[in-house]
Amino acid sequence: MASLLKSLTTVGGNTMVSRVLGFVRDLVLARVFGADAATDAFFVAFKIPNFLRRLFGEGAFATAFVPVLMEYKEQRSHSELKALVDHVAGTLGLVLLIVSFIGVLVAPLIVSLFAFGWVLDGATEKLDLAAQMLRLTFPYLLFISLTAFAGGILNAHNRFAVPAFTPVLLNLCLIGSALWLAPQMQQPVVALAWGVLIAGVVQFTFQLPFLHQLKLLPAPRPAPRHEGVGRIMKLMLPALFAVSVVQINLLLDTVLASFLQTGSISWLYYSDRLMEFPQGVLGVALATVILPNLSKRHAATDSRAFSHTLDWGLRTTLLLGAPAAVGLAVLAGPMIATLFLSERFDMRDVSMARLSLMAYSVGLLAFILIKVLAPAYYARQDTKTPVKIGIVAMVVNMVFNLALIFPLQHAG
Repeated sequence: MASLLKSLTTVGGNTMVSRVLGFVRDLVLARVFGADAATDAFFVAFKIPNFLRRLFGEGAFATAFVPVLMEYKEQRSHSELKALVDHVAGTLGLVLLIVSFIGVLVAPLIVSLFAFGWVLDGATEKLDLAAQMLRLTFPYLLFISLTAFAGGILNAHNRFAVPAFTPVLLNLCLIGSALWLAPQMQQPVVALAWGVLIAGVVQFTFQLPFLHQLKLLPAPRPAPRHEGVGRIMKLMLPALFAVSVVQINLLLDTVLASFLQTGSISWLYYSDRLMEFPQGVLGVALATVILPNLSKRHAATDSRAFSHTLDWGLRTTLLLGAPAAVGLAVLAGPMIATLFLSERFDMRDVSMARLSLMAYSVGLLAFILIKVLAPAYYARQDTKTPVKIGIVAMVVNMVFNLALIFPLQHAG
């Protein structure tokens, strides 16, 4: 367990740097742009490819790719491992290129689907602005998913620091875009969309030298019929839903928030960002460290070590996650006011974001536990059980959304 704790500290430390810089980024965005129709449009344009990124990158792809990669690493030759990397890079890259092209082509339709409330309200300016920015942010999906692919290889070789540090580059690009590029543009908020695209290229390029050191720099060759690629695709299909159920719920929350008053999407965004701090430092770090280890134990048929690793993850979550959840609930208002209160983000914005953060904090411990429990299934290449649980969770989320949002809105 000492090696796991060391890896967790490495990933958690780098993730904390990224999250702190993310808070700086959000502070800059709140002070420069506030919470208005333009920022709502950007957050919709950013959330759509970001949601797909968590499906193709950190979500379903990673959970399907890492166990197969670890099996090849433990049981096959380096040349076979390199061939798997080449074929996965080629196949994944081709699929993402096609998806990105389609996304850019039909951006207005996608925005209309995910912000349908704006369509009903006749908010054509917000729809047009979001579609304009989505054409810039959608290709981010291609680059950041390839970044997650590269990060999966590095994590499988216990090179946790580089993938954990990489998100820092996104924050730097967005801060730079807000402070220096936005004043040069006719529509300042569009600079953020350019920042997202630039960040995708920078993050992927940053990891390539480290793959070269492992002699696993991919030479992309699409081969969907390759044995390893086929297994990854088979595992990935059900995992597309199961591992990203939280993200699907958050995206559905955005759809419903588009029916509410202006600023609602931004309030949810800022409270979610604060939720992501403990989720990232603890939850994502645990998932990153524990999946390769569980996959290795399963490949070695060491059930005792597998059980001990899982038990360590659960105990660590309870020890650190419970105090974090209580802290978020109790200090929601002061934290949001300290970080975001400004002339453009006023006390009403603070009050509304505080309420959503308090609601999010109730589920924090469960969110982190999912990050530990789900890899236990994926390490065994069982993607069906999380799907069943995920379906139930999404239905419950939607039922409570519909039961609470519209009656309260009508009463107000």
